[in-house]
Amino acid sequence: MSQIIIHVDMDAFFAAVEMRDDPTLRGKPLIIGSLPQERGVVATCSYEARKYGVHSAMNIKEAYRLCPNGVYMHPNMEKYKAISHRLHEIWNSYATALEAIAFDEAYLDVTERAKDFDGARSIGLEIKRRIRDELKLSCSVGVAYSKTAAKIASEEKKPNGYFEILSPKDFVDLINDRDVRVLYTVGAMTAERLYANGIRTVRDISEHREEVVRLLGKQGRWITQLALGIDDRKVKPYRPEDAKSIGREITFQADVDDFDFLKDVLLLLALCVDRRAKRVGLHGKGVTLKLTYTDMKSRSKSQSVFDTDTPVSIYDTASALLEQMEKQPVRLVGVSIYQLSREGERQIRLDDIIEDATKQKQTRLNALLLELQSRYGLDFASNLEQLFQIDTLHKTIEYMRKHR
Repeated sequence: MSQIIIHVDMDAFFAAVEMRDDPTLRGKPLIIGSLPQERGVVATCSYEARKYGVHSAMNIKEAYRLCPNGVYMHPNMEKYKAISHRLHEIWNSYATALEAIAFDEAYLDVTERAKDFDGARSIGLEIKRRIRDELKLSCSVGVAYSKTAAKIASEEKKPNGYFEILSPKDFVDLINDRDVRVLYTVGAMTAERLYANGIRTVRDISEHREEVVRLLGKQGRWITQLALGIDDRKVKPYRPEDAKSIGREITFQADVDDFDFLKDVLLLLALCVDRRAKRVGLHGKGVTLKLTYTDMKSRSKSQSVFDTDTPVSIYDTASALLEQMEKQPVRLVGVSIYQLSREGERQIRLDDIIEDATKQKQTRLNALLLELQSRYGLDFASNLEQLFQIDTLHKTIEYMRKHR
């Protein structure tokens, strides 16, 4: 047996946490995300809300149209992060490798610990028990021979489910007559291309493999393998340096046409990006600025830099890029750094060994924060830790927008 993989997926995680902490919410259609009068989307929702057709990533206005009597709440990300940390502690105690997909979802390689599928079954059920007993939450668990099969297994009996797919034959027998979108990497656009050529089910893919490869090339070869139950991917522990970029973006509740105000926002976003990069020991060699305009069209510009070693360097580059962007009302702004590497791998430059240069950067950052304080009456410098929390950042920028 080459590998045994468990996929764990928490059931409506954010909503379940809120219902656990406030029993009066139980049994109600609970929607976590933006509020109906705001711009934004659904982060997650309770199973009661899903009966109305509400789902994750749905525009909040559409969710409200479908479910006007639902309970709408902002997410409490710090609380969810703390619980996610405890979940990862439980999962890591059984896995030789853990690949986290989100706060509430992960693949676990339990090949060595389980020895066989009987052992994996014991581990899967024990994980469910511990999450229920220690965190008062429920999860769905899939045990399988591959990552794709484990993911599908965990979805098979949701919520609070458990399911096993022990061989490629079991996998094929289960999904053969299901829509092609059941397969990993087959999204809406890929599915439409397949539908247009009469390929609608997994069985159709298996029976028309050459046609699928002709249509989709490399991806076609991949999904024809999946349709036969073949998936040799390993559980790959997350490494921050494997990320393509580190960024932060914000959606305004009303369009912004004041580009001087956008520069103020860029400073806060630069601080957040710098903090996130330093927490994982990374730095970048380029900065990207992204704007989404009123017409929902996004534009971005990037610039290589020697190093994104301070919030000021990120801010200065992003501000220069902003000057090059078309001046139209903006609904979203984002800043990210890319070409990431470990701190120990970066080339030392003259500024790194000149103490005065470091002091100058900090002095300039302090001056920029004082300018913000004078404009908005908020003590940014003393409250940076709070600003790094996404909820506080959103509220602060919204306050700034209304009082600029």
